[in-house]
Amino acid sequence: MLRSAHALTGDRAAAEDLVQNALLKTYTAWGRVSQAADPYAYTQRILFTSFSRMHRRRRVVEALGARADAAYEDPGVADRDQLRRALDELPARYRAVVVLRFYEDFSVEKVAEILGCSTGTVKTQTARGLARLRLSPQLDASQKDGEHERL
Repeated sequence: MLRSAHALTGDRAAAEDLVQNALLKTYTAWGRVSQAADPYAYTQRILFTSFSRMHRRRRVVEALGARADAAYEDPGVADRDQLRRALDELPARYRAVVVLRFYEDFSVEKVAEILGCSTGTVKTQTARGLARLRLSPQLDASQKDGEHERL
C-alpha cells in the first residue's frame, strides 16, 4: 500500500499519511471490510478514494531537495524524477488508473473493482493517461517509448 501511495503522491510523508488514513478507515469499517470478497482490494479502494479526495482539496507538491543531488550520482534517479513529475501532471483519476495498471500490475477488471467504475472507463482512462504521458515535456524521448514498462 505504501508503494502505491508513494507512486500517487510522490512524497514519502504524504504517502505514509495516506496509508495511515486508509488503514484507519479500514479498521473503523472492519465489519463491512471483513465481509468483502477481497479485503485487500477494499482497502486499496479506500486508499485511492482518500487520495482522490485529498487531491481535490490541495495539490501535493514534490520537494526535490536532497534527491536532486542524488540524481547526479545515479542516472536512474533522474529518470524516476522525470516520470514522477510527468505523473504529477496527470489528473488524479488518470494517475490512479496508470499506477494501478502498470505500477501495481492489476488487471483492468481489478482496477475497475478498486475504483468502482466500469472496465471501459479503466481502458479509456488508461489510454488517455498514457497519451498525456507521451506528450509530457517532463519525459525525454527515451522514456516516452517505454514509460508504462518502468512504472
